[in-house]
Amino acid sequence: MVHVIDRSARADVRNPILSLPAIAALRDLEPAAQEALRLVLLDLQLDARQRAEKSWRTHKPPLAAYWSAVGVYAGHIARCLNRPRPRTRPQTRRCDPSC
Repeated sequence: MVHVIDRSARADVRNPILSLPAIAALRDLEPAAQEALRLVLLDLQLDARQRAEKSWRTHKPPLAAYWSAVGVYAGHIARCLNRPRPRTRPQTRRCDPSC
């Protein structure tokens, strides 16, 4: 029997990092700083996933769980920096009736 579990589509449920107040500060960084941090986090995610896989192969479940969690959180934070900021609506010029 297959059990289907409904998952929330809300961004803050799928990525709990979004609910942290400090994320707004990260999004306020200059784009170059955000990109540098995002790349470091993606490297960390890849390294952590590789370490987790090695730990599972060498029968070290506590380390595997630790590295898996590190990889997940690094990815969550990197995706927070990757999201486009909400755009403000451009001001429209109002033409006076004499136009």
